[in-house]
Amino acid sequence: MKRSAFTLIELLIVIAIIAVLAGILFPIFVRAKESGTQTTALAQMKQIGTAFTMYVDESDGKILPSTNYGLPEGSAERMWPNNLLIYAKDQRLFVAPGSNGVYADTWAKRGGMTIGYNSSSAIDRQKGCSEDQEELSGCVAFKTAAAFEKNDPSYMALFACTPGGTVDQKYRGYEFSPYTGIPNPENPRLTPPLVSDRDLVKELSDLPADQIKPIHARYMASGSDDGSTPVIFGDGHAKAYSAKEILANQARIVWRLR
Repeated sequence: MKRSAFTLIELLIVIAIIAVLAGILFPIFVRAKESGTQTTALAQMKQIGTAFTMYVDESDGKILPSTNYGLPEGSAERMWPNNLLIYAKDQRLFVAPGSNGVYADTWAKRGGMTIGYNSSSAIDRQKGCSEDQEELSGCVAFKTAAAFEKNDPSYMALFACTPGGTVDQKYRGYEFSPYTGIPNPENPRLTPPLVSDRDLVKELSDLPADQIKPIHARYMASGSDDGSTPVIFGDGHAKAYSAKEILANQARIVWRLR
């Protein structure tokens, strides 16, 4: 009997077809996985929004400061995460899904957070800026506590994803700053922070740490600012925005609480 078998040419054709199909399907699988991670991040940050509203309700409407510089570095209440953990109950909620972040339970770990809080809520009653200053760019903290009265909470951006790393590498992932971006000439309160789907701390490492503090739109990142981050607002709701949408700010989001 004559035995049939694949020829070398036929095998090469099959291998080539498999390679082409893998090249087509692999990016689709990767994007599907990233989309799932983004959905998880949005749901997770909604829980932070809920914890924040619980804090506000029990604090007579006061906005939680991102940092209270009047407290010593060893104080658990100096930074915002320890103050919200009472309501969130789980440290993992403060680490962006898909990131290598850590929960900042000490001042030394503050760079490793990958979910940051708006630094325009920070308080430094001794050295902080005054809200009535003509120029607020570069402000790290303020002499008085932030309040809801000046803005609609549903437009006030409070939390977003941030790049995380070590403090000595200039990472400050527990905060993002709306005073490091290009001021909005129409309304300075609409000035967005530095934001990209790339790690801007690495790209701007020649600047002082307090002049960076960016948002990291890490999900579905393309390297061209198409990536997105969930943003939590003052009323507790969350929505995903791309870096390009944040920079354009057509939604007229209030980033500067002062």
